[in-house]
Amino acid sequence: MKTTKTARAEQVPRAGKAGQSLGARIAARAGGGAMRVFLILVGLFWLMPTIGLLLSSLRGPEDIAATGWWKVFTAPSELTFANYQRLLDNSTITDSLFSTVLITVPTTVLVVVIGALAGYAFAWMEFPGRDWWFLVVVGLLVVPVQVALIPVSELFGTIGIFETTFGVIMFHTAFGLPFAIFLLRNFFAEIPRELLEAARLDGAGEIRLFTRVVMPLGGPAIASLGIFQFLWVWNDMLVALIFADSGSPPITVALQQQVRQFGNNIDVLAPGAFVSMVIPLAVFFAFQRQFVSGVMAGAVK
Repeated sequence: MKTTKTARAEQVPRAGKAGQSLGARIAARAGGGAMRVFLILVGLFWLMPTIGLLLSSLRGPEDIAATGWWKVFTAPSELTFANYQRLLDNSTITDSLFSTVLITVPTTVLVVVIGALAGYAFAWMEFPGRDWWFLVVVGLLVVPVQVALIPVSELFGTIGIFETTFGVIMFHTAFGLPFAIFLLRNFFAEIPRELLEAARLDGAGEIRLFTRVVMPLGGPAIASLGIFQFLWVWNDMLVALIFADSGSPPITVALQQQVRQFGNNIDVLAPGAFVSMVIPLAVFFAFQRQFVSGVMAGAVK
């Protein structure tokens, strides 16, 4: 009798393994080396345009016009940093990079600071109509930028900030705040109430509670928001094309003007485009750890 029960117990795992679905068996087999090789190939294919842009920025204009960027693998002597020297000598590109930084950094700081304050208020402070005001913020998430271009242009023209750096910063800040408030409010709401009550019992006011407790705990979400906002503003072209000063446009508008005016100056466009791409990538990798923590926050309880 015992032998029969033992045989049945040994057959249970086999039956369970044989009863797996086809998709489960394929996923189990694909989780090994073959899947890793496939993902590496996908990653290399995804990076191919970036690699091509980098190699093109290191080639002379005659070589770029004659052959494709892949020619450098058989003729590495074509690589040169002369294009970047010409880029640094191009005042239009260098001024546009400075203008882009002057727009992106203050906008990101304003959105993070105001969004964090508003998110904390919506999460832990009681005031009349709090939930209704938060619904208004959520509703503003679906408002497209194109809807506000004409009325905001008229408003900026009336108050005298149209085609100014300050106007671009205000526009980006206004449209970045709904997402910032929504993200940080939901993150701050996950902080244990007992922790905040303990800080209040120790005599902490709202300002000290926000700066000493909430902000350190909200570091991952704030870093994620800062990365998102920095990338959105840095890569923006529509708002910059309309509201920025035409004498000192951001890098996206400057590169577009270079294409329009000098269609064959790839030796300036390629390094300019690569530099404009490398800076936000550097910001992303600098805060990659906090970004991943912010994305995963709340996923595991």
